[in-house]
Amino acid sequence: MALTGVLRPGHTQLRVLDIEESVKFYTNIFGMVETGRDKAGRVYFKCHDERDHNSLILRKADRAGMDFYGFKVRDGKTLDRLESDLKAYGVNTERLPAGEMLETGERVRFEAPTGHIFELYAEKTEVGDGRGYINPDVLIDDRKGISPIRLDHWQIHGDNIDGSRDLFINVLGFYLVEHIVAEDGKTDLAVWLSCSNKAHDIAFVRDERNDALHHAGFYVETWEQLLRAADLMAKNRVSIDIGPIRHGITRGTTIYAFDPSGNRLETFCGGYDFYPDMKPYTWTADEMGAGIFYHTRALNERFLTVVT
Repeated sequence: MALTGVLRPGHTQLRVLDIEESVKFYTNIFGMVETGRDKAGRVYFKCHDERDHNSLILRKADRAGMDFYGFKVRDGKTLDRLESDLKAYGVNTERLPAGEMLETGERVRFEAPTGHIFELYAEKTEVGDGRGYINPDVLIDDRKGISPIRLDHWQIHGDNIDGSRDLFINVLGFYLVEHIVAEDGKTDLAVWLSCSNKAHDIAFVRDERNDALHHAGFYVETWEQLLRAADLMAKNRVSIDIGPIRHGITRGTTIYAFDPSGNRLETFCGGYDFYPDMKPYTWTADEMGAGIFYHTRALNERFLTVVT
């Protein structure tokens, strides 16, 4: 269950078309910290407030999108147990050696029914947030750009969201927080799942396109910081999809925008606390617009169709 097994989204590897253009974007506009480069040419970043070495890895490729999604687990024993549980559930797993990614321990990799590649890991070098652990200061110096505090969640698309939902609930200990149901009142069109006390750590949306990324979500603390993020995006001519606006689902506030390669990013704020004894919220298909964009109560075509 929460905070005893899978802890949180830990890292993700993003495909970009121009590595140096992307480095400039994620450093100066999005405001992350570069923490290293490896022999394969990958560039590693973390948010200022994150304490582990990396949460975002950029890889140059000929098409945009996400290679894999990594969750940090409690410890090595938890990693072994979850690998065993995945195998018992009929899921093939692969062990990647420590050091294949900079400052990261062994990873257990598997494919979900929606075609996405996931990883579990227990160890990553702690580099801290620059404040220290004895009488820490409140402010972090030299922040640039939007400067979110953490990698928060993902929304990903695929056909068999029932299989991915059940795998995450039955094996990895996630629980359903909110969902949108079809007109039949039974079929899930989208599900929001949590492994923590957040309103969501991952969302799956039914889509004929498997292994598709809708967005990676990064968290800021206040509405004022979200508005500042919108100003910075506008000043730097970042392509904004929609926002600032509020979600009905999760009740968070949001801006969706695109990086230089066309990967959609969400700058997210708010939401509510959720505990596994709580009943999930259900949204009906006719109110999907209000669920996603509460103020306008309508979805734009780009939000519905563009994935990488």
